[in-house]
Amino acid sequence: FEMDKSHAITKLILPHISSAAFEKESASNELGGAVIHHAIGTSTAILNEMMSVSSSSQSQDFAATFDSLQTENPLYFSWNDDSSSNGHLQVKVSVILDPLTEPTQRVAPLLLAIRDHLKLPLRLMIAPRKIVQNDVPLSSYYRFVAEPNASPDFNPPKALFKNLPTNHLLTLRMDVPEQWDVQQFSAIQDTDNLRCDTRYGCGDEAHILANDSGGADIPPVRGKVESTQIEYTVKGLLFFGQCYDVSQGTPPNGLQLTLDRAKSGINSESESTAEIQADGEQSLSGPSQVEVHSEHTDTLVMKTVGYWQLRANPGVWDLRIAEKSRGAEIFHMVEGSISRTGKIQIAKNSTESTFKTLVMKDFTNQGKRLLVKRRKGFEMAKLFHDEVNLGEIHEDNETVHVFSLATGHAYERLLKIMMLSVTKRTSSPVKFWLFENFLSPSFKSSARYMAKQIGCEVEFVTYKWPEWLRGQTEKQRIIWGYKILFLDVMFPLDVKKIIYVDADQVVRGDMTELWNLDLEGKPYGYTPFCDSREETLGYQFWRTGFWQSHLRGKPYHISALYVVDLERFRRELVGDKLRSIYQQLSADPNSLSNLDQDLPNYAQHDVQIFSLPQKWLWCESWCSDETKAEAMTIDLCNNPEHKEAKISMAKRIISGDLFEESWEELDAMVASYDQDFLAYQKIA
Repeated sequence: FEMDKSHAITKLILPHISSAAFEKESASNELGGAVIHHAIGTSTAILNEMMSVSSSSQSQDFAATFDSLQTENPLYFSWNDDSSSNGHLQVKVSVILDPLTEPTQRVAPLLLAIRDHLKLPLRLMIAPRKIVQNDVPLSSYYRFVAEPNASPDFNPPKALFKNLPTNHLLTLRMDVPEQWDVQQFSAIQDTDNLRCDTRYGCGDEAHILANDSGGADIPPVRGKVESTQIEYTVKGLLFFGQCYDVSQGTPPNGLQLTLDRAKSGINSESESTAEIQADGEQSLSGPSQVEVHSEHTDTLVMKTVGYWQLRANPGVWDLRIAEKSRGAEIFHMVEGSISRTGKIQIAKNSTESTFKTLVMKDFTNQGKRLLVKRRKGFEMAKLFHDEVNLGEIHEDNETVHVFSLATGHAYERLLKIMMLSVTKRTSSPVKFWLFENFLSPSFKSSARYMAKQIGCEVEFVTYKWPEWLRGQTEKQRIIWGYKILFLDVMFPLDVKKIIYVDADQVVRGDMTELWNLDLEGKPYGYTPFCDSREETLGYQFWRTGFWQSHLRGKPYHISALYVVDLERFRRELVGDKLRSIYQQLSADPNSLSNLDQDLPNYAQHDVQIFSLPQKWLWCESWCSDETKAEAMTIDLCNNPEHKEAKISMAKRIISGDLFEESWEELDAMVASYDQDFLAYQKIA
C-alpha cells in the first residue's frame, strides 16, 4: 500500500536526488524509480508506525528505528557516526524530515551547523508525505542565519540566496525571534519588488543603470556577479511576559505599565558607571563618557495570558504601573511564582513595591513574570469606571493624530502624497504615526525631512506580533493584521484618538471635522461601502449568503479610513475582543479573506461600529460620479471589473476642478522635497 502511495512523490523528488549508492545501483530511470519507490515506501511505513506508538515509548523507538535502517537506502543519511571518535559524546541527533514543508527549510541550516561545526553524530531520514497536490507546497526560498564563525567586522552574519529565478517578482521578509525588533538599515532596491531588468540583468548595479539611463541604450556589463545587498539591524529588544492579579488569579487586562531607564542615584560627575553592552558584557565607564538619555515606553496588559510587551535596549530598566493611573491606585507589585498547574504563590520574603527592576543583558529574553496584588480597600475595585465622558471635550488647535502604513517604494510614494494632502487640507496641527516595520530606510529619513518642510510631525511606531497569536505567512495579510489587531497597544497611552488613512488616498476635506465628530459612544467609526454605482452592485458579496445572514441588516464597512476613540477602545477592552475573534476565525485558512475589513465587520454584534457619513470616503469602484463632489477623501481602491495601475488611476481620478491640486501636482511637490533632501544629504 505504501509503495503505491510513493509514485507521485517520486516524480517530484527524483530529479533532485543524488546519491552514490543510487548511482551505482541504477543504470536507468526505470531501475532508479524502483529503488526510490522502495525507499519512500519504507520511510513512510516507518514513520506511520512511529506516529502510532504511544508518546511514552516514542523516544526509545525513535533511535531503534534509525538503527534498523539500511545504509544503502537513498533517503537515509548519516554523518559523524564514527563510534571510535565519538564514543564519549552523549548527544546524537536523529531527524525525520518531509522535504516539502517550511519547517524543513527552517531546520536545514541548523542541521548543517550541527554536522559541520559541532561535529555531532547526525542521522537524517527523508519521509515525504504520502499525498502530494499538483503543485509543490513551497512558495518561498528560506535561509536561516546560523554562522558559528560570524564576526561583526570580518565576517558579518548573512543569508545568501543563489540561483534564484530571474523571471519572477520576489519579496523579501525577515523572520526573527519574538524579542528582536529588526528593521531594514540599507537597501538600494525595493525589497517588496525585487525583479531583474530585461536589458541590464539582476542586482543593484543593474537596478541603478535601469533607473539612471533615462531610456538611453547603455550596454550592460556582462560576466559580472549580479548581487543585491540588503542590510538589517537590530534596532531594539523587547521585554515581554505575563502579568497576573494574585488576588483573583486572572490577568488584570487593561493595566497600564511603563518602562523607564533606571535611575542609579549616583552623581555622574564624580563616579564611574557600569554599563551592560549589547553583547551582555559589562564595562566600566568614566564620568565623562556617560551620557544620560530619557527613555520611556508604555503599554497595556492583554487579557490573553496577561501578555505585555515593551521595547528596550541593553541596560537596567524600571517597570512600573503607570503613575496617576487607576491601576496604580488598585495594585502594587509583589514577588512570587506560578506552578505548572497555574497556582500563584507569593514569596515569603516578598515586599510591596511600586516598581520592578529588569535587566536587558542578552538576546535571549524568555519572558518576564509580573505579579500584582490589590491594595487594602480595593479588593473588588474595577480597573475602569463603569462610565465616564470620553472624547466629548476638544481643545482649541488640538493635534490631529493620523495613522498609516505602507510597504514597497510605490506605496511609499503614495503615502507621502497622502501626508501632503492631509497637512494642506487640515486646519489643526497634524502628527503622523507610521508603522515602520515595512518601511524602507530611505523613506524614513526623507519623510522626516518632508514633514519639517510642510509643517507636520512624523513618528514611527512598531509592535511585535506575539507568538501565541496565530500568525500569517503572506506579507499583505501580515500588514492587514497590524492594521487592526494591536490598536490598543501600538500608540503611547497619552494618544487619545487616532484616524487611520490608507496610503493610496488623497484628502480633500478638513480632517479636524472628522477628529471632532461625535461617535455616539462607539469605540470606532468606519464608512459603509457605497452602493450608488449600480454596475458593481453584483460584486458586493455582503449582500448575499453568509454575510447577509450574519450582518442582520447592519452595513458592511470599508477599512480604508476609520477613526478610533482610543480611550474608549482601551476601556472597553476592544483589542482583546478583536484578537479573541481573530484567533477563532483564523483557524480556518479560508476565513477573513480581507482580514482588516472582515474582522471589525464580523465583530459588529460584540463591538459596535459608528457609521461615518458617506462623504468621508469616495471610491470610484463603488460610488457614483455624482457623489464625487461631496467627497472628503478619495480612495484608489481596486475595481472588481478590471485592473488598473495605481499611478494611472490616481492621475485620471484626482484631477480637474474638484481638486485644488491634481495628483500629478502633489506628486511633483513630493518629488521636489525628495530632491531637496538628497541635496541636503550631500551637504551634510
